[in-house]
Amino acid sequence: MAEQPFYQNAPGSPRYLPIAEHGLIGDLRSVALVGSNGTIDWYCSPSFDAPSVFAAVLDAERGGFFALAAAVPARTKQFYFPDTNVLITRFFTDEGVGEVQDFMPVTGESEECARHRLIRRVLCVRGTVPFRVRVAPRFNYGADPHTLRMLGDTALFESAAKSLLLTSTVALEGDGPDACADFKLSEGESAVLALDQAGEDIAPRGCARAEAEQQFETTVCYWRRWLHQSRYRGRWREMVHRSALTLKLLTYAPTGAIVAAPTTSLPEQFGGERNWDYRYVWIRDAAFAVYALLRLGFSSEAAAFMKFVTTYISPGDGFASGPLQIMYGIDGRSELPERELPHLEGHCGSAPVRVGNDAAGQLQLDIYGALIDSIYLYDKWAEPISSAQWDDVTRLVGWVCDHWDQPDEGIWETRGGRKNFLYSRLMCWVAIERAIRLANRRGLPADLPRWRQCRDTIYRRIMDRGWSERRGAFVQHEGGDVLDASLLMMPLAKFIAPTDPKWLSTLDALTEDLVSDSLVYRYDPQASPDGLRGDEGTFSICSFWYVEALVRAGRVDEARLAFEKMLTYANHLGLYAEEIGRTGEQQGNFPQAFTHLSLISAAFNLDRALG
Repeated sequence: MAEQPFYQNAPGSPRYLPIAEHGLIGDLRSVALVGSNGTIDWYCSPSFDAPSVFAAVLDAERGGFFALAAAVPARTKQFYFPDTNVLITRFFTDEGVGEVQDFMPVTGESEECARHRLIRRVLCVRGTVPFRVRVAPRFNYGADPHTLRMLGDTALFESAAKSLLLTSTVALEGDGPDACADFKLSEGESAVLALDQAGEDIAPRGCARAEAEQQFETTVCYWRRWLHQSRYRGRWREMVHRSALTLKLLTYAPTGAIVAAPTTSLPEQFGGERNWDYRYVWIRDAAFAVYALLRLGFSSEAAAFMKFVTTYISPGDGFASGPLQIMYGIDGRSELPERELPHLEGHCGSAPVRVGNDAAGQLQLDIYGALIDSIYLYDKWAEPISSAQWDDVTRLVGWVCDHWDQPDEGIWETRGGRKNFLYSRLMCWVAIERAIRLANRRGLPADLPRWRQCRDTIYRRIMDRGWSERRGAFVQHEGGDVLDASLLMMPLAKFIAPTDPKWLSTLDALTEDLVSDSLVYRYDPQASPDGLRGDEGTFSICSFWYVEALVRAGRVDEARLAFEKMLTYANHLGLYAEEIGRTGEQQGNFPQAFTHLSLISAAFNLDRALG
């Protein structure tokens, strides 16, 4: 019989928690998803894109998990310790109240950072509460077997490529390849379990209560000190700051990389094939994240990403798709081969499970506009870019001037063939226009006559061939009549006045075709085939772009209502996946940087409009 986590045997308990029933903890190198039932069912160690240790979110039986919960029926509530990324899960039983405090200490560039320590503090705050633990790692996405050695109050899990050490203040027992414990706490009592990397170069250590408490306090102080830099004082401070804390969790401290999401293969449609690995650095997503963080005053994250750009993705690498790939590994590598893991059934049976991403080889011209816009804003709001960085910008702009007039796969990474996407043209215009602004403001050397001519040519091309008289709107690609929510960026990128009659007509058309109760679909895959089967939910970044477009068009009351409605789709912790399904469920990889950075931008602009 296939093994079952004990929490899945409870009456009425589903095999899979919904995607939204999770919180996120991390140490700026990797993260863990903690379910509202107290189970960690996603954790990759030692980095975001390393093979998983716990992956029950992708296969309830073979993925692996770290379950820690009340051993009796209990109601649960989950929240973050205020202004931090320390997660607390509370268990309300008939005999008492207990809680689990989950966190990963944030350390510097030292030997300590090799531990990637995951600490679970268990406390009884009222009455008495029995707890049960089962730690069931499944190494290398559940493909590698391992052995368990019990060493006093520790459990050593050893596979061919990786080992983990579990230390505990309660007695552990072996159960096949898993470690288990049952214990009861009375009011005021506590227990600690800590999971560490194990290896010859990492000295073993205990997890005494005092040490865990000290690391708890240090971690709380780290996050509060970081968040204190925020300049946001608007109406939606709690949601904006949670989004900022989430974006920070998606940064990889050793290189300054920012991942699109910390998970792979969480489905955009249950039972469908739209399952992708997002644990990499998309130029577009990371550049937009830099913009959002700069808005709030977090300039060091922007500086770290600029260092990543300069170190790992300087133009001239000679990729077939151009001087830049659309995505890179968190260590700057360019090879991200995509493969399927057939031994995993996928979340709620949504196969295939994929690791790697073949979209890395696509041509997506919009990334040049996103990157150069973020460089322009960094130079404006943080610190002047260097002469070497400007040389890179001029080479990129020169390439854009030579190559903007060609079909590509577009922002949504369609696999249905290249087209002349309007959004790609728009962002090529942004790349050149922002570079011109930067050159003029700083007096930097540039081929301005050529740049201006090319910028103006792109503008005319969009206005002539991107406009459909029949639809009374700008359209997804030249020669078609399909609408696309990416066009909401036209006024946001300052390409067109937000009250221009052509834009207002487009906004009305988008509202009619793609908006459902404030939620926005990217496009209609039936009207514009994208090479994939099935449908998808509304795309949350587009919903926040829609709010901004309404604000800029002067429709502030509509914008505020749409924004407030959108906030109701967040999970209990204020987190968003990539998409929202027809009945309000979160779909796609979770949490999604795109969604949280667009929430910050929408809140900022809506606040300003409201005064």
